[in-house]
Amino acid sequence: MSRTPRIESVGDHLGWSYANLARADAALQQGCSSYNRTHNIIRTRLFYGLKKGTMKVRSLYDDERIKMKVPQACCYCGSTSNLSIDHLMPRISNGNDESSNLIWACRSCNSSKQGRDMLDWMKRKDRFPAVLLLRRYLKLVLRYCDELDLLELPLPEAMDRELPFELSLIPHSFPPLAELCLWIYPENSSTCQGNSGDTERIRLR
Repeated sequence: MSRTPRIESVGDHLGWSYANLARADAALQQGCSSYNRTHNIIRTRLFYGLKKGTMKVRSLYDDERIKMKVPQACCYCGSTSNLSIDHLMPRISNGNDESSNLIWACRSCNSSKQGRDMLDWMKRKDRFPAVLLLRRYLKLVLRYCDELDLLELPLPEAMDRELPFELSLIPHSFPPLAELCLWIYPENSSTCQGNSGDTERIRLR
């Protein structure tokens, strides 16, 4: 297993989370029950590629395409009843009304989440987001930090700033693969799909 790199800046912090996300995506797409050497190589290459600027996070186009293709259901629990629109970055924290920031949520989840950051709310519920939902979230955070020139900011300094998301909750450690899923589907709201299903094979890079 590769070593955890030194995390000094906001860019490092977000890049390492995104690289771990890419590793999880690759393993889930292949139906693996554990990570192998190839998955770790994907993570390492992506992190250092992002850090050096030789690789980039892809746009939100793929994420928007997924949102249009998958069955209409709550992105948090899979319910198809009483659907509403939720802001991943809450309005109260200056989250915008752009499509990339909007997802389906049932009224129960939306009411429970209220104006909280998604990761804060899910932590309170002792849950971890679906991989493709977390991917969308991380892309929004990366875009926000890039637009405000925060990526080179030392991480301790950034932690003291008021941001529309909780930097401290951006995950580096993920649950075991058996507890992860790519997307939550309405067929069974208590489980989520570990294979590509209706989302097709879409890479994180």
